[in-house]
Amino acid sequence: SSELETLNSELESFSYSISHDLRAPLRAITGFTGFVLRKYRDQLPEDAVHHLDQVMKGGNQMNDLIEGLLQFSRIQRAELKRRNCNMGELARGLMADLQTTMPERRVDVIWGKLPAAFADPTLIRQVWQNLLSNALKYTGKRPSAIIEVGAKMSDDGETVYYVKDNGAGFDMSQSERLFGVFQRFHAQSQFEGTGIGLANVSKIIQRHGGRIWAEAEVDQGARFYFVLGTDASVVSKPGDSTIMQAPQRKSS
Repeated sequence: SSELETLNSELESFSYSISHDLRAPLRAITGFTGFVLRKYRDQLPEDAVHHLDQVMKGGNQMNDLIEGLLQFSRIQRAELKRRNCNMGELARGLMADLQTTMPERRVDVIWGKLPAAFADPTLIRQVWQNLLSNALKYTGKRPSAIIEVGAKMSDDGETVYYVKDNGAGFDMSQSERLFGVFQRFHAQSQFEGTGIGLANVSKIIQRHGGRIWAEAEVDQGARFYFVLGTDASVVSKPGDSTIMQAPQRKSS
């Protein structure tokens, strides 16, 4: 209804304004705290330095949350600019970039075919970035991580993209909260995060007329699946899909 659309628009504007207006005082808090730590760290008692470090840590976490909310608001407002997306090239490039930041990790990446999609490449890049970085993050405590990325055809003829891992997993009884804002299933001390990433992913996929779902067991890994709706399918062309590859191992 038009009333619901108006309410949603007002909520988006409110969220954006609050998030935007929080940044200035937060910059003051972290800025002055950082200045004190840099200039007077050697002169302060050890417990005072510890407390100020905690202030900085909390401030940085809050900044990440605000950035996540702003991104969530932008995703809802952004105009979709669809074009032919080479999903294989996009996902493999992102995974390579992510792995360079953790050269000590041992990760087996198994690539399946990734058909092209007619979608907004900037937004779809965020989907892959989040799902792949989550797979790497939640396998961080595994001596050997295994991540599988590919796509399959559903019984209805839809292309179902997936990212599977052998990481920490989660309790499926809580799965209805998985794609909500600020929803986290693991303590910050175990795995860092804001709880906004999957909400952004879900919103992007919804805007493409698709859907996303997950399967998991605690300590047995997680499997994320998404489809991008009928408008997202394109005729596959040479170079649009990855070829089947043997596992790629990165060891220290």
